[in-house]
Amino acid sequence: MSTPPTELDAPDTLARAAAAAHHYQADTPDVMGERMTLNMGPSHPATHGVLRLILELDGEIIHTATPDIGFLHRGDEKIAESMHYNQFVPYTDRLDYLAPLANNVAYACAVEKLMGWTLPPRGQALRVLCCELARLSSHLLGIGVCAMDVGAMTVFLYTMTEREKVHNLCEQLTGARFTTAYTRVGGQLRDMPPGFQSAVRSFLHDCLIALAEVSKLLDKNKIFRDRMMDIGVISRDSAIAWGLTGPNLRASGVPRDLRKDSPYLGYQNYQFDVPVTAEGDCYARYLVRMEEVRQAVAICHQVLDTMPAGPINITDPKSTLPDKESVLTSMEELIHHFMVATQGIDAPPGEIYFAAENPKGELGFYIHSKGGGVPYRLKIRSPSFCNLSIVSRLLPGHMVSDVPAILGSLDFVMGECDR
Repeated sequence: MSTPPTELDAPDTLARAAAAAHHYQADTPDVMGERMTLNMGPSHPATHGVLRLILELDGEIIHTATPDIGFLHRGDEKIAESMHYNQFVPYTDRLDYLAPLANNVAYACAVEKLMGWTLPPRGQALRVLCCELARLSSHLLGIGVCAMDVGAMTVFLYTMTEREKVHNLCEQLTGARFTTAYTRVGGQLRDMPPGFQSAVRSFLHDCLIALAEVSKLLDKNKIFRDRMMDIGVISRDSAIAWGLTGPNLRASGVPRDLRKDSPYLGYQNYQFDVPVTAEGDCYARYLVRMEEVRQAVAICHQVLDTMPAGPINITDPKSTLPDKESVLTSMEELIHHFMVATQGIDAPPGEIYFAAENPKGELGFYIHSKGGGVPYRLKIRSPSFCNLSIVSRLLPGHMVSDVPAILGSLDFVMGECDR
């Protein structure tokens, strides 16, 4: 584990930060008269989506904060019960729509756990590359938007420029820039195209240069530090109690990363550090994401350096589509293609849970199968939903102007809250 560079290294830092948070006491007398209720959202730039915050204010100080979700009405979990396992892949794109490739992989790994399948080494490596590119894309946007929320417009331009390059890579690999639907249960849609590896290396080089510029603009910036340091402090115990995961949990001193603690897809074969800080404020969460970008770049380089040869998909003749040329020339293969396409894979009865370390935190899928091609029940453990739950405790005591900084540092996405 490594700790991103920070000046908040004094042993009493957490105590100072907690004291500086000015947590509001529920029995504080209303010296100014009647309190005011302010609706922030659901259409508001700083809420990062259709989130409504019901704020009770005493002047500029937040007395209570109630997050109100449900404006998207996704219904993904119920939709999954009437779809074949592979048909649900495009819906996972719309969960954390800032990292669709990572969502695809997490869901496919869950179904493969139910099936008892293990991907060939090249297929696993390709999935790791997809997940880390998705992490880079998500963190670049999260850092840029958080900086813009507190007034740093130039940083947003740097990070969005690099994120656009990730979309270019997604287009080369999957044929789509945003909602990719690239992963399949049992493998991927296609292998890497010619020239893709060199394009990824070029992006990784540019990304580190841009990240260095962002670091110069923000790390020692007095305005940025004043807006972020000692604001939105989440203690280690609170982070655990409220079920936080991902960078928000690690910024509060808990070194939990499923890529290390419960390795999947061969993550144990790659060398990378898990950035952790103990301060738990908005600035700490920014530092953790900055370091995770650097670590993701290192993982991508290792994947490309050690990319094995061979197939990318499993070879299960009963559950995978046959080769297209064979379908067009053989009656048996045509029948087999028809059976798999119309009935789906024949999953065994059972219950499984699989969780992946997504950019926002732990994305988990619980599948209850009674056999056949569709799940009996499917439940999604979305990290943004859990991370957002602490807002009701975190905002009281802060000023209204602190809300954009806190929400930006939590880096949630509403697509997976209203699942």
